[in-house]
Amino acid sequence: MSQRSETIQRAQETSYDVCVIGGGASGAGCALDARLRNLKTLLLEAGDFGSATSSASTKLIHGGLRYLQQAVSDLDPAHYHVVRLALRERRLMMANAPHLTRALRFAVPCFGWGSAAYYQVGLKLYDWLSGKSRLASSCFVGRAATRSRMPWLKADRMVGTVVFSDGQFDDSRYNLALVLSCAAAGGDVLNYARVTAFRKDERGRITGAYVEDQETKQSFLITAAAFVNATGVFSDHLRALGDPAAKARLRPSKGVHILLPLPPDFGADALLIPATEDGRIIFAVPWMGRLLVGTTETEAGPADEMMVTKQEAYYLLRHLNHYLLKPFQSADIVAAIAGLRPLIQSADSRATKKLIRDYEIEVQPRSGLLSMLGGKWTVYRAMAEDATNAVQKLLHSSVTACPTREYRLFGSAEEAPCLKSWPISAVTARHLVSKFGSQATAVLRLTEEDPALLAPLVDSAPQIRAEVVYCVRQEMARCLEDVLSRRLGLQLFHWNLAIQAAPVVAALLARELNWSPARASEETDAYVARITRMRQEISASQWQ
Repeated sequence: MSQRSETIQRAQETSYDVCVIGGGASGAGCALDARLRNLKTLLLEAGDFGSATSSASTKLIHGGLRYLQQAVSDLDPAHYHVVRLALRERRLMMANAPHLTRALRFAVPCFGWGSAAYYQVGLKLYDWLSGKSRLASSCFVGRAATRSRMPWLKADRMVGTVVFSDGQFDDSRYNLALVLSCAAAGGDVLNYARVTAFRKDERGRITGAYVEDQETKQSFLITAAAFVNATGVFSDHLRALGDPAAKARLRPSKGVHILLPLPPDFGADALLIPATEDGRIIFAVPWMGRLLVGTTETEAGPADEMMVTKQEAYYLLRHLNHYLLKPFQSADIVAAIAGLRPLIQSADSRATKKLIRDYEIEVQPRSGLLSMLGGKWTVYRAMAEDATNAVQKLLHSSVTACPTREYRLFGSAEEAPCLKSWPISAVTARHLVSKFGSQATAVLRLTEEDPALLAPLVDSAPQIRAEVVYCVRQEMARCLEDVLSRRLGLQLFHWNLAIQAAPVVAALLARELNWSPARASEETDAYVARITRMRQEISASQWQ
C-alpha cells in the first residue's frame, strides 16, 4: 500500500480533534500549530499544497509600506495594526526557516529633495515600528553612491535613493516546510483531496466532511470535533456549505508577476517603484537568478483562469523601464505567475465596500465552522495562532501556549549541510541547500542506490533527477507542475527549460507512481500545452 493510500485509510478510521481544510500558508500554519498543541490533526488540500495564492506572491516578508502610508494618510488604526504585526512576524518567519529566507535591501528612487524627505521620514517610522525586529536602519543614499551600487538605474534626474531592508523568501518551499513539519509532528496531511459536503447533526452542527480523492474520484467520510476553513479565495464556497444563509465576504484581487533575465550588473538590491500612474507600488526583486517584477491588483474571481495577460505584462514593463538605462522588451519575459489575494469585506453591512487588509477568524454560530479570512503571507503564523486558539475554545478546553513563535521548520538546521563529498557542481549544491535545507543529503543519498539520478534534468540548470524521486517519496508531489513549479522552481526560472525537462520528470513520476507509458505521455503533453498557452497569452514575439 502506498503512503498516500495509508493516509486515506487512516483518515477514514480516525476521529480527529480538528480538520483543517486548505493547504496554503494559513491552513498549513494552523495545522502545524494545532498538532504542536497535541490536537489530533488532519490537513486536507483540494489541489497541491500552496498551489493557489501562497505560491504566487512577490516572495517578500514585509510589513507593507503601502499600509503604513494609508495608516498615516487616512488616520486608520487598522492599517497601523497590520504593519506592526507583520514587522514582528517578519523576524519570526526568518528565524524559523533561515534556509528559505534572507534580508534584502530596497532602493526607493527620489526625483526631488521633497520626495527624498518624505520617504526618509516614512521609512524611519517603519524602522521605529520594527523595534527589535529591525533588519537594518533605513538611510538616504546620494546620486553618486546610487550610481556606483546600482549602475543599471537611470539616475540622471534623481537626487538619490532612500534605502531600507525587508525580508525575502521562497514561498512555495516555505509552505511545504509547514506541511512537512506538521507531518513530522504526527499530523496527517493529504493533497488532492477535495471536501465536497459536510455531514451535520440534527442541530445543524458539522460532525464530518465528505472528501473526494482527486486521483481516483473515490469519496470517503472523515470525522472531527472542529473544522477550520482555510481555503483563501474559495472560503465563501465552504462557508455556504456550512451555512447556506452566509453572506459572501471575499473580494479577490488578482496579482501578477513577470520574470526577466537578471542583468549581470544588477547586484543584490531590489527596486521599489513607489507610485505608478494609478497609485500602485511595484517591486523589481532579484530572486533565484531572475528579476521578479510585480504586482498588479485587479478584481477577479475564483473561477477565472490565472494567466498573465499581454496588457498586464506591458503595464509592469512600462513602469519598470522608466527607471532603467537599458529597457526590457516583452520578448525578454522568461516566465510569469498570477494568483488571487483573498481580500475581505467588512462584516458591517453599512460598510460593505470597505476592504479589510487585516485578517479575521470567523465562527459560524450554528454549524461551528471556523473560517480564516483575509490576511497575507507575512502574518500567516499569527493568523494560525488565533485560529488554533479559537479551535481550543470551541472544543471547551483551555487555550494552551502557542509553540510556533520559535519553532524551526522542517529542513532548517543551525548550519547548512556540507555536500563537498558528493560528485555535484557547486551550483547544484547551492540549489539543493536553498530548496531542501538539511534534507539535501537525503536527496543525494538516493543516488547511492541509483547513480543515474545524479544526472541533471536539463543540461543548463542545476536541478538533478534525484530531486524528483525525493519529491514524490517524501514531499507528496503527484504531477509535473508539483515538481517543476512548486518544489524545484524550474518553471519560474524559464518556461523553455521546464518544457525540456518535462519528459524526463514524467518518466521518473511514471516509475514512482506506476503510470503507464501512455499516461506519462499524456501528462507531458498536457503540461507543455499549458505552458505554451501561458506564453501565448503574453504574446511575446520571440522566446529564447
